[in-house]
Amino acid sequence: MALFRSDFSDLPGGEVVGQGVVLRHPQLDDYDDWARLRAQSRDFLTPWEPSWARDELTRSAFKRRLRRYGEDRLSGRGFAFLVFKSDTERLVGGCNLSNVRRGVAQTASLGYWVGQPYRRQGLISAAVEAACTFAYTELRLHRVEAACIPENAPSRGLLEGVGFAEEGLARSYLKINGQWRDHVTYARINPDPS
Repeated sequence: MALFRSDFSDLPGGEVVGQGVVLRHPQLDDYDDWARLRAQSRDFLTPWEPSWARDELTRSAFKRRLRRYGEDRLSGRGFAFLVFKSDTERLVGGCNLSNVRRGVAQTASLGYWVGQPYRRQGLISAAVEAACTFAYTELRLHRVEAACIPENAPSRGLLEGVGFAEEGLARSYLKINGQWRDHVTYARINPDPS
């Protein structure tokens, strides 16, 4: 039987504070708020995300997700966060650093989502900024990479607004909503090169 931990507070990045937001690793107690926000935002999110599984919003699927996040965090391969408004402690979205690579690369891939009621409020921009600071200071990474579908103007504006530079077009880069899609690639380099 696999060991399941719901609290990884002894590992790096238990809580990351940004401007108006707090990033925290997901916990089992977050399920109800997470499922409600994702369900409420489904039509808004599905054009930009991988296809949702049939059981996507179930408690058992959430537990599997937490288990995978915990394994990634223990191995140092990834760090998943939920994003909360600082003043209300309300869940507004998610942000993660995945595919963490060490050695000569020292980089990670950035992903994020926002619940429809909280879009265009600067909350995910603040979360991305906080996640990058965490990547540079706590993980000592040199580079954070991101990608988005070319027609996703809000996401492109978010990335450019927090200092990501466009690097090019990756053909058939990720399978989004059931189809292989081209993505514009971006990167942000650690300002402290040490």
